[in-house]
Amino acid sequence: MKTWFLFLLPILMLKCNSDITKDFNLLVLKKDKKFTQSDTLEIKISNKKNHLIDSISFFLDQKPIRERLPLKDIPLGKRPLTAIVYSENKKLEYNSLITVFSNIKPQLYGYTIVNEYPHDKTAYTQGLEFFRDTLYESTGLRGKSSIRKVDYKTGAVINKKALDNVFFGEGITFLNDKLYQLTWQGNIGFQYNPNDFTVERSFNYQQSKEGWGLCNDGEKIYKSDGTHQIWVLDPINQKEISKIQVMTDKIALNKINELEWVAGKIYANTYQYKKEVGIIIDPQSGVVEGVIDFSGLKEKVEQIPNLDVLNGIAYNPKRKTFFVTGKNWSKLFEVKISPKK
Repeated sequence: MKTWFLFLLPILMLKCNSDITKDFNLLVLKKDKKFTQSDTLEIKISNKKNHLIDSISFFLDQKPIRERLPLKDIPLGKRPLTAIVYSENKKLEYNSLITVFSNIKPQLYGYTIVNEYPHDKTAYTQGLEFFRDTLYESTGLRGKSSIRKVDYKTGAVINKKALDNVFFGEGITFLNDKLYQLTWQGNIGFQYNPNDFTVERSFNYQQSKEGWGLCNDGEKIYKSDGTHQIWVLDPINQKEISKIQVMTDKIALNKINELEWVAGKIYANTYQYKKEVGIIIDPQSGVVEGVIDFSGLKEKVEQIPNLDVLNGIAYNPKRKTFFVTGKNWSKLFEVKISPKK
């Protein structure tokens, strides 16, 4: 019995000591792992039991980096950090996550009302955009979703197409004389002929799981999905080709909703229950450059039981003004946006 025990003891000890994974750790020297592009990332591997290390490699966004990395050229948002350690004939992998915030504090903007127009208070507005000087609107709710052409001065619906009852309509945009519309959780969007709303084709989402807002820069389409991310879509097949993460100097800005492209910037509604807020985003970096305080508009519409939040922002290039409304709002507001003093 003793002989067998003595024989097994080295094997048991070897087995117990063979897992060295927990003896190493990837350390980010800034404990909260929150940075701006003005900061320098410093990382290292802790080696609790002084194992012999053959090599260590660090990666940020799957790209090799050194132990010290200035973050001035690193994209904003949540960035995956990886360390690969080779020790005692083992390959060990350790992962972490850092967050890179903007180093710019957003400018605060206000609005001035130019005109007030009637708006269909049964319209659960999800998308709003001018095309050939005519206003188009997408509405939501299952069984009530539609795409419509509107006379913005009178509120009259000129043309309307109802979506199938299974779909919850979302944002719209026009590109290359085609109209595109998202659905919320249907994982599908539609391409229409804008003249008669004939459905020409459909497209599916990929990594983004929901459809919220759409806009375009004349070449590419931008899509929000209710998170802090905006996806860049191929203009031909609407495949997701890249994304930006929308960040302020303090937070990742979630619930980005309806989108509008104006003069190289993305203007967006954020889905808030108590605050009527818009934001101005740099589409290259994801930096929130401005916050638009739309408070007071909701109080100017009919206070019906199903009155909901601000949603819908459209720019009229001829008038150089913005048109904003909300879900089940009885008014459409034409406004000018300017920095607060």
